[in-house]
Amino acid sequence: MNILISILLAGIINYLTRLGSFIIINPNKMSSKIKQLLSYVPSAVFPAIIFPAVFLNQENELVSFTDPEVIAISLAFLIGVISQNLVITIISGLISFWTILFLL
Repeated sequence: MNILISILLAGIINYLTRLGSFIIINPNKMSSKIKQLLSYVPSAVFPAIIFPAVFLNQENELVSFTDPEVIAISLAFLIGVISQNLVITIISGLISFWTILFLL
């Protein structure tokens, strides 16, 4: 029961902090410099979340370059640089990962 209460409390706090940022911050009053700076946040946060999951194993050691996840993310990165399209990048990464798993 304590775990359920902790999860609910964490969810409520998370929701309120996100709601507070929408209520308090008015995008119309932000300068163009701040808007431009904030536009880089998703690009900075996404790799910080994804890269440890791909390049580290459960013991927090680097995986080899022949790992299917590393090969798939490398292919997806190259396709993303070439195509400049997020949907194509995600689909190509998934297809390459599944193909590598199927072939191994």
